Amino acid sequence: MNKIDLWFLSLVLLLAGGGFLIFLSASFGLLAREEGAKMSSIIFNQVFLGLLPGLALLFLVSKINYKIWKKYSFYIFLASIILTLLVFVPDIGLTLKGASRWVEIGSFSFQPAELLKLGLVLYLAAWFSGVRLKVQTIAYGLLPLFIFLGIVCFILLKQPDTGTLAVMLAAAVGIFFASGARLRDIAALVVMAIVGLTVLAYTRPYVAERILTFINPWSDVQGAGWQIGQALIAVGSGGLWGRGFGHGVQKFTYLPEPISDSIFAVAAEEFGLIGALVIILLFVFFAIRGFQIANRAPDYFSRLAVVGIVILITGQAFLNIGSMLAIFPLTGLPLPFISHGGTALLLTFIGSGIILNISRYCKN
Repeated sequence: MNKIDLWFLSLVLLLAGGGFLIFLSASFGLLAREEGAKMSSIIFNQVFLGLLPGLALLFLVSKINYKIWKKYSFYIFLASIILTLLVFVPDIGLTLKGASRWVEIGSFSFQPAELLKLGLVLYLAAWFSGVRLKVQTIAYGLLPLFIFLGIVCFILLKQPDTGTLAVMLAAAVGIFFASGARLRDIAALVVMAIVGLTVLAYTRPYVAERILTFINPWSDVQGAGWQIGQALIAVGSGGLWGRGFGHGVQKFTYLPEPISDSIFAVAAEEFGLIGALVIILLFVFFAIRGFQIANRAPDYFSRLAVVGIVILITGQAFLNIGSMLAIFPLTGLPLPFISHGGTALLLTFIGSGIILNISRYCKN
């Protein structure tokens, strides 16, 4: 057994540490607009319910033999499905802004779809590592994948949470490809995704609205295009070097969700093009180092698990960043390691911890 991959660990710590500084600055925007909001409460939640337990889980999980995740992957996936279904149970599920994505027990609330993401990746890695000699057959490859994704799609579209679903689909296709699937099966999945998106656009007005806003962000700047319009103004206002830490303007009045899905725009305004590129490059290096670990992984399961987790984290990051730059439609996804959100932050650290443990067993 080797030491954990220090390059990968350094990237995780840099993203978490730098992300916390960005979060601190973005928090001032929330204080200015929300009556009764307290800085101490915001920081307490992020530090003591997110960062500190997340770092503790990172190092704890990095010491747990990765093979245990394969052994219990089915039960983790099943438990995550059951927990996610609880969002529809009265008095337990919490509905905010028309979406049922949270489970609330007393004063404690969490987003079970975050666990569902990790549960799906671990189970797909276990499944395809178990049938690797038959993965190119319909019965053991494409059909089971359709069934697993069908369950996930039904639950997440019911909430609705199309952003999380998009990330999970990307991770699932990545695992399927890495397992040795035929290119025509991958093409079939892509066609199905395009057809599904088209159907959603026709049947769900909010999906069509996001697509139309993406095509022309300035068509309704006072309505559907408000967030992307303000995000682009924030990014453009940053120039090369930015306004400086804490000196951003957009976060105070104009930019929706400054500590959540709009936090990259806050960072770009305050740290400029240079700061934005640093954030993007950190996630690029995170992906590259993650895939290098996957390439040297000790067995088939660990290789597929690393591929899936890396795509989950970096895929979500690039979807978030891309939506703030009008490269992708708005998804409402938080920026991993940086945005506010206890459940998402904890599961990101757990996923990173699994990769670190696998790196201990990598081939030299």
